[in-house]
Amino acid sequence: MTTSPAQGLRRPFRRRGRTAAATAVLSSFALLAACAGPPKSGTGGAGDGVKLSASTPPARGEIDSFTWAVYAEPPTLDYTVAFDYPQNTILSNVCESLMRWTPGLTMEPGLARKASNPDPETWVYDLRPGVRFHDGKVMTADDVVYSLGRQRDPNNAAAWAQTFQNVTSIRKTGPLQVTVKLKKPDSQFPQYMATAAGVVASKAGVRAAGKDYGTSGDLACTGPFKLGTWSKGQSIELERFDGYWGKKAKAKKAVFKILTDPSARTNAMLSGEIDGGYLIPTESYGRLRDSGVGTLYFGEGLSTVNVDITNMHGPLGDLRVRRALSLALDRSGFVKAGLGGAGTATTSLTTRAAWAGASEQTRKEAFGALPPAAQDIEKAKALIEEAGATGKTLTVATSPIGQDVSLLATAIQAAGSRIGLKINLKTIAPNAFTALFTDPKAREGIDMFPLTYYDSITDPLDLLQNFKTGAYMNFADYTDKGYDGLVDQATSVYEPEQRMKIEAEMQKRVAEQLPWIPVAEWPTAVFLNKRITGAPTTISYMYHPWAADIGAADAGASR
Repeated sequence: MTTSPAQGLRRPFRRRGRTAAATAVLSSFALLAACAGPPKSGTGGAGDGVKLSASTPPARGEIDSFTWAVYAEPPTLDYTVAFDYPQNTILSNVCESLMRWTPGLTMEPGLARKASNPDPETWVYDLRPGVRFHDGKVMTADDVVYSLGRQRDPNNAAAWAQTFQNVTSIRKTGPLQVTVKLKKPDSQFPQYMATAAGVVASKAGVRAAGKDYGTSGDLACTGPFKLGTWSKGQSIELERFDGYWGKKAKAKKAVFKILTDPSARTNAMLSGEIDGGYLIPTESYGRLRDSGVGTLYFGEGLSTVNVDITNMHGPLGDLRVRRALSLALDRSGFVKAGLGGAGTATTSLTTRAAWAGASEQTRKEAFGALPPAAQDIEKAKALIEEAGATGKTLTVATSPIGQDVSLLATAIQAAGSRIGLKINLKTIAPNAFTALFTDPKAREGIDMFPLTYYDSITDPLDLLQNFKTGAYMNFADYTDKGYDGLVDQATSVYEPEQRMKIEAEMQKRVAEQLPWIPVAEWPTAVFLNKRITGAPTTISYMYHPWAADIGAADAGASR
């Protein structure tokens, strides 16, 4: 994850777990998918008075265009570096992957009509015939081999390179067939083929664009929209691709307006300048909900808000200090103030929806032994005294990205002061906050920072693998050989229930050891004015062509 105005940070670089265990051979891809199923309407993890919607009402007609707010301009739309919200929100409508994440957070065929697993180290993708790129050329197996190969090329600095570290070869095994060979069984690789890691672009188109690929001109993809005018610093336009192999987009054009200021985004929605947007600033929930100009929806986000521990060489190296801070945090107060009441206090690093593919018994094992989310100041004080940490100083990074970040940093400071710690806040500019995820030097002198993590697949391992020794986001160098073994074991298992039983044990271990301190579950928010409808409410918009479903809220209306 990386920076967002309202949803903290996350970056999907992965150091994938390795395994020595054998796995049963699967003949059906369906067994692999961690099937969440469509989120059911209800409060779920959304908080008191907030209802989760499975979707917005379907569009009743076509529309000439709609405008959408994004909080930052993508530096590039090259799919190999599509790790952040702005890039993927736009790119998901232009470029498509071998598999597809659905609005219900399940997985289905995408550009591959079928995926099969003839042995534990082999995945075979049979491609759809007749799929055309935006330049009119027909997609072939050569394009797939080339596109996935770009993710593996160290010269590209691909954001998704870790997804491919267990891959030994990607070969064309037929005009419309590609075979991927793995070093060892890898239950995560095929799931990531529904993300930007599995995007297919035209070999000829990418090569023709050269160094300019992703920053101007054609993206050489297959989606329902193609890249139109890009006015740097202002907007990015997408135009409907009438040669699309699937269901035609309802809008002829989608215009993404770049509005970096949270208040400006909100005001643009209220005035009608902007028709809608995801990543709604939490401080604007009330204004938009009560405005009468549209509807604020909440859906499953697979997102948790956490305190990322970045330094275990100081006081936080003592588990008692980490536990004390966790006990002292006012999670409910943060949810109310920092998340606008849309969220649920939790001591779980994973969301409950990520476990939808598990049995009831496995879910009980994953969540039943977690500590309560309520404060216990006296117990926290006792732990600090026992650890000899009274009066010790810690530094928390904060940023004016959004009140979820700034208020969580303040909540950490308040918790520390109540139990005898001195916690300083270090303010970092929004455009520099991402460096905390990419540059170890940026984390020097910082002990913790607020982090919101969203899963890119519907599997708890997406988050839990971050605590393996040497994992990309294991910034504090947390290490537990037993835990490492569980990561390897879970990665090797394709059958969801068997894998999630292992993940339940992993969840217990991180709850005990607190390499990150969990704070809250957080749903996805989307605002639509009265003119448009059809957008999914879930975080599927990161990899699903959501804009194709947006159309007129009233039959016959257009603009």
